[in-house]
Amino acid sequence: MQVGTGKSVLNGIAIGKLKIYKKKDTAISTAPVADTAAELERFEAARQKAIEQQTALYEKALAEAGEDIAEVFNIHAMMLDDDDFVDAIKEIINGQKMCAEYAVKTAGNNQAAVFSAMDDPYLQARSADVLDIAQAMLDILQGVDNASLQGTEPSILVAEDLAPSETVRMDKSLLLGFITREGSSNSHTAILARSMNIPALIQCKDIQDDWDGKMAVVDGYNACVYVDPTPDLLKSLKKRQQEDQKKQALLQELKGKPNTTLDGKTIDVFANIGGMGDVGAVQQNDAGGVGLFRTEFVYLNCKDFPTEDYQFEAYKQVVESLAPRKVVVRTCDIGADKTVDYMKLDHEDNPALGYRAIRICLTRKDFFKTQLRALLRASAYGNMSIMFPMITSLRELQDAKAVLEECRAELAAEGVKMGQNIEVGTMIETPAAVLIADELAAECDFFSIGTNDLTQYTCALDRQNAKLEPFFNPHHPAVLRAIKMTIEAGHRHGIWVGICGELGADTALTETFLRMGVDELSMNAKSILPVRKIIRSVDLSKPSEKA
Repeated sequence: MQVGTGKSVLNGIAIGKLKIYKKKDTAISTAPVADTAAELERFEAARQKAIEQQTALYEKALAEAGEDIAEVFNIHAMMLDDDDFVDAIKEIINGQKMCAEYAVKTAGNNQAAVFSAMDDPYLQARSADVLDIAQAMLDILQGVDNASLQGTEPSILVAEDLAPSETVRMDKSLLLGFITREGSSNSHTAILARSMNIPALIQCKDIQDDWDGKMAVVDGYNACVYVDPTPDLLKSLKKRQQEDQKKQALLQELKGKPNTTLDGKTIDVFANIGGMGDVGAVQQNDAGGVGLFRTEFVYLNCKDFPTEDYQFEAYKQVVESLAPRKVVVRTCDIGADKTVDYMKLDHEDNPALGYRAIRICLTRKDFFKTQLRALLRASAYGNMSIMFPMITSLRELQDAKAVLEECRAELAAEGVKMGQNIEVGTMIETPAAVLIADELAAECDFFSIGTNDLTQYTCALDRQNAKLEPFFNPHHPAVLRAIKMTIEAGHRHGIWVGICGELGADTALTETFLRMGVDELSMNAKSILPVRKIIRSVDLSKPSEKA
């Protein structure tokens, strides 16, 4: 038996034969070509087909993993339309008189190197996206069909690394799990694995070519793979896998049950969504509503500023589909790791601390008003609440509310119907907001704690930087203390307080948050039933059994 270790991206067990996923090496000519016009035509045809492929992958990922995950393929399609990238390829064909394959590969490597050298971790990560789209065009140009690499039997795939497009293309009925030598726990591929419930091991440096065809077990709980496991070990891990499957079946029985503790405290358990593509998961997983509707995905899906009518339809569709369930909408949080070319945002050395979210909205008032008018119009079709991101001062909250009221007055004068009694809240994402929570609570109807940014800003750790993973502690006492302070401040002023960051789904903290007095937890839809199970097992009238 061999044991390989790495990083696990999902607690789970995968059992099956290993299959080495290795692309065929294809030679690219370096000889000059006589007919550059023909090569330009070949390139353009491949580029258009690659855009069609990315659009199809978006639809597939949307159905299998939700809008947040699918968005990467919209970004890929936009990158294939990028003038600088396209011009660089054409220049190599025309200027150096090289074939389309050589031009695509060279320009892709050059552009990827530019991104890799940048200080911004988000832009560094775009390097992999450039290589992914360049490979997509190369495969088309060379007639390579990578679909056959997965094989026709269920297996655990072993690869150097997997691009998001490769993961989405795979037949999930044949994909038991995967192991990669490279990768990071924050990569698109790792996120895809978690969202699709696929046990996976990354950064496994022990991979051997002779593993191909051997029986193996990926043990996500212990971050390892057993190749040719002993009969006793295989038996015990099969038992663990069966126990996991039974737990999943039991969780389904929790549908329709209240999120009520043994001593009678009920809280809301909501879902985080990115758009209409996630509504089905909200319904299937029995979410009480939506605690975070990330509206920036409306902007990321467009090549130009979305109009008021376009946004109205996008928001209306969601709130109408989920009525009478509450939908808490976060206004645009563009900036930092989410950017669009048409906004012409300057490059920043430290974008997480830069021009983003409410700072953009308050300095581009017309842009902000377009969204707020669309939201107010859509509020007539369901139960909508509105919250502002990245608030760090009382003045910012008051100014944002003033713009909202200005839009409300305009629409009322136009005779446009709107929802009544719309709750207006704020995200608590910075230490500054925590420390002035009493003042903010007096100005709004609810708080929603964004634990992702709160952790980043409290601990001075860039959450996009893979090198800082060893230092990242989501359970840091300072972060938990900040959450407790925020809940207490909100309750002093009679408003409800929720958590919508990743910690909302952390079952190790569910009881802790309940004892702090949290009113709502919002999370990815697949975490709702496991969290409900914890809530229904806790008795707040008794001392905690945790040390």
